[in-house]
Amino acid sequence: MHDPFEESLRDLLQSSVLAHDDNAALGRVLKTANRQAGAGDLFALLGHWFEALMIGLNNGSPHIMPVSRRGTLDSSADKAD
Repeated sequence: MHDPFEESLRDLLQSSVLAHDDNAALGRVLKTANRQAGAGDLFALLGHWFEALMIGLNNGSPHIMPVSRRGTLDSSADKAD
């Protein structure tokens, strides 16, 4: 399965092979991976927060409707049989 995230990390690791500094190359790859994974987690958190907000608004909306304290006028009760 093609994973663009993995491909970009692999390319970053292979492009820094010319420098022959494995620790620096690994550090750059891990730093990039942490940034990308952190951004994905942040967007997932915001998505779940938004979904929870929408569920709360949907469940709470009937409680916001105005309620009349006046009883319904039953016109049939005023009529004689």
